[in-house]
Amino acid sequence: MKSHTLHLIVLLLLAVTPVLAQKSPVFAPDGKAIRGYDPVAYFTDGKPVPGNPAISYTYEGAEWLFASEKNRDAFKAAPEKYAPQYGGYCAFGASRGYKAPTEADAWSIVDGKLYLNYNQKVRTEWNKDQPGYIKKADANWLQIKGKDTK
Repeated sequence: MKSHTLHLIVLLLLAVTPVLAQKSPVFAPDGKAIRGYDPVAYFTDGKPVPGNPAISYTYEGAEWLFASEKNRDAFKAAPEKYAPQYGGYCAFGASRGYKAPTEADAWSIVDGKLYLNYNQKVRTEWNKDQPGYIKKADANWLQIKGKDTK
């Protein structure tokens, strides 16, 4: 009887493991998209602004935080307008074919879209050819969005 139960447990774990191993298309350390920064604030305030945990919205399987209800409502109405490209993963990394984490202060808005980078040094490289890197990242994103971060 115990052997049967053990086999059942092992089978259940094997069945659940692929689900648990799926990688998020949104950069969300601790479940908070883009480290808890307000994506709308990049557009309205021109800088990264920490979100308030009491003002949140779930989108793409992650919790997004906002500095104000106005920003949350704007995001809810048009998340594709405010959510960073490549799920908030490093745009330069995506152009190279991998997902990498990002820092809130390494950002750019290009043609009305928010792009985040790994850090300021990477952002400097990114700024040398944004259109070229965007083209490469767009081509790579569908293949890498479900993979693990680098």
